[in-house]
Amino acid sequence: MDKLQIISNTETFVKTTLKNAEGGHDWFHILRVWNNSKLIAQQENVDLFIVELGALLHDIADSKFYNGDETIGPKIARDFLESQQIDTKIITHIENIISNISFKGGNFKQNFTSPELAVIQDADRLDAIGAVGIARCFNYGGFKNRPLYNPKIPPKLNQTKEEYKNSKAPTINHFYEKLLLLKDRMNTKTGKKIAEERHAYMEVFLQQFYDEWNGEK
Repeated sequence: MDKLQIISNTETFVKTTLKNAEGGHDWFHILRVWNNSKLIAQQENVDLFIVELGALLHDIADSKFYNGDETIGPKIARDFLESQQIDTKIITHIENIISNISFKGGNFKQNFTSPELAVIQDADRLDAIGAVGIARCFNYGGFKNRPLYNPKIPPKLNQTKEEYKNSKAPTINHFYEKLLLLKDRMNTKTGKKIAEERHAYMEVFLQQFYDEWNGEK
């Protein structure tokens, strides 16, 4: 089976698997990350086949929707890739990408690195900031029935992985606990450039939010 056919099969598989997913982690999130990964990869020395497969499968079973179980995503990806008769080394690489791509509170030490992971991680993080990132953040907050904002509940920085995973804090707190931190955690030159613009947009949004909240505008 040629690579283009495998990519096409993977696209179909992901669309089907995520057809009922939460709006911030659905097929369109995957599509944006896939497109951004290809854009960033143009300036990086990477295996584009691995980048595309990793981007398409990176959120095939996000642990936050599976009671925190981080083993499901890599397993689903492996089972699918084996059905496509992919080389074992590539399958293991993609499993490692899926297992190490997430923010997880920011204090999570990656057990694996590769140029391909760096590209996909940047693409995934770009989708968490800027206008789309803001929309996804509030969509997920609504999905979890979290308050928009509570001035009496300050953001909790430097959370452990478990604290981050189990947080029920207001949605605005997530900007400080994750989204505003991503600009300085980008891996690639292209990712950093795009992140600067999206970060600035979030800062403007937050100022407007607080002005409206406090009746100043």
